[in-house]
Amino acid sequence: MSEIKWVRCPVCGSKTRLQIRKDTELKNFPLYCPKCKQETLIKAKDLQITVIKEPDAKTQSR
Repeated sequence: MSEIKWVRCPVCGSKTRLQIRKDTELKNFPLYCPKCKQETLIKAKDLQITVIKEPDAKTQSR
């Protein structure tokens, strides 16, 4: 049987409603936390979860 792990929120550390297995791969996945009500982009491979930092929007200069 494959190892299954709960995905924890990178902001508050609580369990989310998502479980991943060892063979799960996620890219640019919007993870929503029901406790802190924040959405974070993550990537997951081999049960390792990495937070993807988005660059801040820049204002257009003329």
